[in-house]
Amino acid sequence: MARKQKFKITPIGGLGEIGKNMTLFEYGGDGFLIDCGIMFPANDMHGVDYIIPDFRWLQERDDIRLHGVCFTHGHEDHIGATPHLIKAFPDLPLFATPLTAGLLQVKLKSARLLKTTTLNTFTAGDKIQVGPFKLESFHVCHSIPDCVGYGINTPFGMVVHTGDYKFDNTPVHGRKTDYARLAGFAQRGVALLLADSTNSDKAGWTKSEAVIAPALDRVFRQAKGRIMVATFASLMSRVQQVVNAARAHKRKVCITGYTMSEYAKIARKLGYLDVGDGTLVTVAQAQQLPPHKIVFMVTGSQGEPSAVLGKLAAGRHRQLDVRKNDTIIFSSHPIPGNEEMVYRTINRLIERGADVIYDAIESVHVSGHACQEEMRLMLNLTQPKHLIPVHGEVRHLHLHAKLAVDNGMPHDQVTIIENGTTVELDGRGIKVGERQPGGYVFVDGSSVGDIGRAVIRDREILAQDGFVLVSVNVDRHSGKLLEQPRIVSRGFVYLKDAEDFLDNIRNKVTRVVNSNQQMNGNRQNLVEESLSKLIYSETKRRPMIFSIVNEV
Repeated sequence: MARKQKFKITPIGGLGEIGKNMTLFEYGGDGFLIDCGIMFPANDMHGVDYIIPDFRWLQERDDIRLHGVCFTHGHEDHIGATPHLIKAFPDLPLFATPLTAGLLQVKLKSARLLKTTTLNTFTAGDKIQVGPFKLESFHVCHSIPDCVGYGINTPFGMVVHTGDYKFDNTPVHGRKTDYARLAGFAQRGVALLLADSTNSDKAGWTKSEAVIAPALDRVFRQAKGRIMVATFASLMSRVQQVVNAARAHKRKVCITGYTMSEYAKIARKLGYLDVGDGTLVTVAQAQQLPPHKIVFMVTGSQGEPSAVLGKLAAGRHRQLDVRKNDTIIFSSHPIPGNEEMVYRTINRLIERGADVIYDAIESVHVSGHACQEEMRLMLNLTQPKHLIPVHGEVRHLHLHAKLAVDNGMPHDQVTIIENGTTVELDGRGIKVGERQPGGYVFVDGSSVGDIGRAVIRDREILAQDGFVLVSVNVDRHSGKLLEQPRIVSRGFVYLKDAEDFLDNIRNKVTRVVNSNQQMNGNRQNLVEESLSKLIYSETKRRPMIFSIVNEV
């Protein structure tokens, strides 16, 4: 009898980080993916727009046939990198619930890929055939409608992928997490559970989305002027809550920003956003209304400088500004790593005269992820033989693992892995295999993957200590200086206030050049090395140093 092959799982993104979620499942030379998201850059990733999963090693494999991508929901950290994936795998079919499919259409249309991409739509609870793989979708509550997890049938039992979830018994869109389907999986035998770890450091239960409506009502009632609500562009359930509050307080709604506007159009068309034409107004129309009659929906809740709120905080938005008596609501939590940018934006908005409301002041946002008691409930419902914590930073993964062990799972049946590590499942259990090569792929404007760690380090040095450029002209024959060295500095010292220091630099360059007159091509390196030592000894700073030696 032929030996059964192993079912393999390789997380490409989403482990040890918040964002760029993507996982490969394969068996017998066939495979499929779940999710393909982006991650927001950290503060030290200067100039980077966003980060995508590194699936280049997957492109190089000729031993696997990919049959599709199945999406859990429509947030950017789960769908945002899809256009990049489709460019690498042009014939790859996509599978998504109606709202997620609609949001994908917006992204694919913007990338001019919609007409050539196969997009299959299903309803939560449907069974899906992806090549030879049989998947069973189940509805989960999150902070956006139409979210699902997947039960994957394998020869060795069910593999359950929760996606982002929480157990909300009063969801704003009216559909609870599918307890029955999860319990049904347990009866059939769950060999492995891949479960969301984002809130593993938070005790108790996540608050219901229902608490936001009364909080918005309180803020709207007290607001004297215009209201601006910042949230994620894809968070249509939050847009609906804002629309409901605006109706109750007789305000019109203006949705700003291209992506949020396009997402709202799709959500209205599919019936996920109930807002009439009489409620919506353009920016130009909003400018003509009394301040107490308008609500703006804006992007930029994570402090992104290029989003609407970031431009407002910096006074750079072409159509809007921040006025005294404006009320600005941050209806989101800062993603870990973004706290500094978010609070800097809040401070700037307050300085411009706005009254800023965020979750520490009012319950204008609740998490879409399960807290510890809900994680225990997921474990009890599915009763998995093995657990791999996913979707979270390293601390979240370890806390989730500890929670599972405290809940009764044997320690050797809980496995923590990192991105690129393949786990093999067979009839005897799971085994941690090899780690695939990979890392961050930075997207900077239209450049994808051309920006590496070395470039980021250079940008960090430039941001911290600036640069010094020294240009000298030397006689082609004698090698002696023809004139005083010219110095250009940015972000290091203010030249007019540092004449004595600059004289030291000129004298140093003169001595180095005149004492190394041989035409051996090494004078440029000698100038840079000597200046680096001088500048550090004088200032304890390390700016980037460039030298140009012109032979004339």
